[in-house]
Amino acid sequence: MLKWTHWDLPFFDASHAALARELDDWQQRQAALAPELEALPLPAQCRRLAAELGQAGLLRYAVPTLQGDARPVLDLRSACMVREALSYGSALADFVFSMQGIGAAPLWLHGSAALRQRFLDGCRQGQQIAAFALTQPEGGSDVAATATTATRRGDVYVLDGAKTYISNGGIADYYVIVARSEQVPGAKGLSAFLVDAGSPGLIIDTSLEIVAPHPLATLHLRHCEVPAAHLLGAPGDGFKVAMSVLDIFRSSVGAAAVGIARRALDETVARMGSRSLFGKPMAEMDTVRMRAADMALDMEAAALLVYRAAWLRDVRQATITREAAMAKLGGTEAAFRVVDSAVQLFGALGITQGCVIEQLFRDVRPMRIYEGASEIQKLIIGRKVLGAQR
Repeated sequence: MLKWTHWDLPFFDASHAALARELDDWQQRQAALAPELEALPLPAQCRRLAAELGQAGLLRYAVPTLQGDARPVLDLRSACMVREALSYGSALADFVFSMQGIGAAPLWLHGSAALRQRFLDGCRQGQQIAAFALTQPEGGSDVAATATTATRRGDVYVLDGAKTYISNGGIADYYVIVARSEQVPGAKGLSAFLVDAGSPGLIIDTSLEIVAPHPLATLHLRHCEVPAAHLLGAPGDGFKVAMSVLDIFRSSVGAAAVGIARRALDETVARMGSRSLFGKPMAEMDTVRMRAADMALDMEAAALLVYRAAWLRDVRQATITREAAMAKLGGTEAAFRVVDSAVQLFGALGITQGCVIEQLFRDVRPMRIYEGASEIQKLIIGRKVLGAQR
């Protein structure tokens, strides 16, 4: 049974204690599944993990349950707990969970009742795969510079352009795509659309390969017709849709980073206790103890940033743009330092393929880039601190 040292803090209640027990059960289930999953191609692994997470009931913490025509409510503390636990054991399982959440959130936050009824149950059960297509080939983190266009023609919008580095690209059943629909420059001209994966004119380019393998592709939109009923929110709401999703899930990126940091620290403690240098266990060396102290401090401080942000949203119902950016920035940067220290303490083994620390290094590095690079998070925080409105 894993020991989550901060899950009994005042941020949490009885429902979270019950979730912690569910996550202990999942850790055992995931360990038993691992050999079977590793034998599958990557897309099949993701499909299987989505189904397993849905069957275990964990996806309900990423895709909240519908309650009639009312918009569902997501408990962010629970989502962060799940991501922390999943990333501890498998970055790919965490990826599947988080992408279901990010791809479904535009629907339950801004979609019509008909769209929510059609898609959300399948996402929650792990039977449908979701994707959020935001990044432009020429824009990167600059969402307001989106060049993909959406032209209204009667009862449809015609989308033209491209999106790149799209997670779940090529395996998703639908994509949420942000495009420029209004003759207004900047963020106010953007709208968000739900596009079925089988839509004519939606072309999936060759999959992209990165250091932390997961389904990733470039999308091309060539006169792709989308029903006007698939507009999420009102025309011109695309930037608001994107930011509302990121404000929620950025905190959870920090949680996933904490899970990776915790795994790196646990592996380091075990290694330092069993390996000797210069005639004594490494755990007794002052330099190792000081580095371990820094690792523990980074991990615990990051966890507090994450769960403070989640608590503020859940309990105080506060807008957490600044706090979510702090959780994402603080969590991912701290986790990178922790894993880098683990690599250093492991020595040559830490950069050897097949070593868990080497895998953690590849898993943690992209976290400082996706869903808003560290530099973007600093800009968000700085603007809020200084009172800037733009």
